[in-house]
Amino acid sequence: MFLSRSDYDRGVNTFSPEGRILQVEYAIEAIKIGATAIGIQVEDGVVLAVEKRISSKLEETKIDDKIVEIDYHLFCTFSGLSADARTLVDHGRVAAQDHRFLYDEPVPPRSLTQSISDQALLFGEEGAKRRLARPYGVALLIGGYDDKKGFVLFHNDPSGTFCQTCARAIGRGGDTAQQMLTDSLKGRLGRGVATDEEDSEDDDLRGTRFRVPPGPVTLETATKLTVYVLKRVMEEKISKDNISLCILRKKTADEHKDAKVCESTGERVTFMKSDSVIIERFDAEKIQAIIDSLEHGE
Repeated sequence: MFLSRSDYDRGVNTFSPEGRILQVEYAIEAIKIGATAIGIQVEDGVVLAVEKRISSKLEETKIDDKIVEIDYHLFCTFSGLSADARTLVDHGRVAAQDHRFLYDEPVPPRSLTQSISDQALLFGEEGAKRRLARPYGVALLIGGYDDKKGFVLFHNDPSGTFCQTCARAIGRGGDTAQQMLTDSLKGRLGRGVATDEEDSEDDDLRGTRFRVPPGPVTLETATKLTVYVLKRVMEEKISKDNISLCILRKKTADEHKDAKVCESTGERVTFMKSDSVIIERFDAEKIQAIIDSLEHGE
């Protein structure tokens, strides 16, 4: 005789008769009531955008920022429990520095994501260090740069599963946002190659498709698309204060160079930095400019 559902969801290591671990499913449900977060990877960069929920006008919005830097070439956003996200991000930062110390190179984004996913699975291991008594109630979107593969985007969830993706939306409006990303980037994900498939007029009438210019999808277009999708799925009116926006891109020639004074000759010596990418956080004025351009149909 099978036990009731409540008997199977008390333990994190107990399978139900249907082969499900209910505690993990509950953790995934916690993500669905979290803030909407969107990530898009294109050839020349990665963009992350996330909704910021402001509970009071007296709240300082700059403190609760949901886009965080893991290393100079890695950043992430999340949806779900912020405390759980801080734990996983801290683990990722330590793993990134350990890799740099041992191998004298930046950690590959895939290896970092796998390390975070392994940490998310510790809830089921007896005697594990820093073991959590329940699954982590948070999902991460991790953007990074790999010397061999270029810019990449990964998605991680409480089950410890992770995958590489080109566009992903999570959180309360995740399902709707994901459909809008699919409609807007139909046939153009990954390599940014234009599709021969005709655009659907129904998508335009429903407002689910963003008009992507012909040719490869650029980082500027992807940035506008993330704001457009957030504008459509957020319950509150979008503004410069209730979203965070950040991109990972190649450094310009000026940013890529630095100068130091040679101690022996006194001359300024220009050299190339080892880190060729930069994480750029959009301030309120830049975000407002994007919102205004979307409202004017630019």
